Amino acid sequence: MRTNLGDLVDRNRDPARPAIIDAADWEGAPLCSHRWLDERARAVARALRGRGLVRGERIAIFAANSADWLAVYMGSMRAGLVAVPVNWRFPDETVAHVLRDSAARLVFVDEARRRRAPDGLSAVVFGPDFEAFLDPGVFETVMPGADEVAQILYTSGSTGRPKGVPLTHAGHLWAIDMRLRANPAVDRHRFLVAAPLYHMNALASSKFLLAGHASMALLGQFTATRYLEAVSRFGCTWLTSVPTMIALVLQEQETIARLDLSSVEVVTMGSAPATAALFAETRRVFPGARIVYAYGTTEAGPVVFGAHPDGVPTPDLALGTPLEGVEMRLAAGADLDAEEGELQMRCPANMPGYLNLPAKTAEAVTMDGFYRTGDVMRCDGQGFYYFVGRVDDMFTVNGENVWPSEVEKVLEGHPDIAQACLVPVPDPVRGNMPVAFVTIRPGARLDADAVKAYALAEAPAYMHPRRVHFLAALPLASTNKVDRVLLARKAQSAETAAST
Repeated sequence: MRTNLGDLVDRNRDPARPAIIDAADWEGAPLCSHRWLDERARAVARALRGRGLVRGERIAIFAANSADWLAVYMGSMRAGLVAVPVNWRFPDETVAHVLRDSAARLVFVDEARRRRAPDGLSAVVFGPDFEAFLDPGVFETVMPGADEVAQILYTSGSTGRPKGVPLTHAGHLWAIDMRLRANPAVDRHRFLVAAPLYHMNALASSKFLLAGHASMALLGQFTATRYLEAVSRFGCTWLTSVPTMIALVLQEQETIARLDLSSVEVVTMGSAPATAALFAETRRVFPGARIVYAYGTTEAGPVVFGAHPDGVPTPDLALGTPLEGVEMRLAAGADLDAEEGELQMRCPANMPGYLNLPAKTAEAVTMDGFYRTGDVMRCDGQGFYYFVGRVDDMFTVNGENVWPSEVEKVLEGHPDIAQACLVPVPDPVRGNMPVAFVTIRPGARLDADAVKAYALAEAPAYMHPRRVHFLAALPLASTNKVDRVLLARKAQSAETAAST
């Protein structure tokens, strides 16, 4: 039975089987076995304890994806230390805040970021410096306490400073166990992981597949072309992603046409809304692939929904039904048993509270221990949950509530629209004015009036975008989701310029 989140190796299985194809080195792409990762993590743990670091101290990882990134992550937890992945897309000031707030004692960096590490904090650089740091040999994995923290992940910080989220060994081992129960034959799969490891999406996927003795192709970072090329080159059967990544991949029609993508059996999308149009296009490019639409949060775990207990097929765009051990309720004002409302949940993976932020914890966690997700859901008569929108994304137009995700689903139903994002601009008459940013499919011809007319025909009039801006690509935030904050600023700037 596993007790330490850093020690996921199943030593009853063949240790020589591939674990990681380190495609960060695309030309070389070394193949690392489960034995290699086990020994590497032990060498990290020995080296950290040999430096005098003591149980509970924090170790930061500030680097792009690599096999050694995962070895440090796991080795630090095996040593009884706390792993702190750092978002390398944060500005330097925010990086310094994360390292200071987490009280990191040591930071592991790659060559591209070594000059961004703050002065005064000891650093180990991946490469020759890291090889010299390692201490190979026997190491007995630390047995953590029942509520001992394994890692601290930081929220994206799109609306202020990122918040540290401590997460326990036991909670995230529970999450891994839930996924393995639902996928007992996972060991035959080769995953593709391209989202950044500092984000829950890629990090949780990596731990799940390693615990299941599967293998992965790990990209240093995401680009749509390289993602597709990795599928073909490495024979990936299970794709992990956020919906925005898949939407960008599906636009690469020339690349798709020249590659053999027939190996794909499962496409997992999570961490952001998806649309029926995206499902349909995914099935066209990856025929026969099963689409898994997943949901999780940093604060309450990467997996909370699963298959229907009575075997009812999960409808497209449904997230599933609550897993065993997960308590959920939908809150609409004082009503804690609504059919639509903010999702509140409690499960073994819930955080104990934000790091150093008791007031924020009190806002996010109810008196009876439920985490307020900020996500509005609805539950149908069969118990399936559907994402409606973010509480803080909703805005009013002429007194009517507008959920951007609902309008985006409508717009992306247009055959010529690849992606859409709706944001509000304050308006003295309407309260807010809906503004759409769209990208169109290659070869399509579309103007703003046509987009507005389509929205008016397919949705209530108050929802339709009064302004439409065309972009070659929607900007992405550090988690590979569409950067709504940046687009809202662009929309406001465009209105200000037009009025003057």
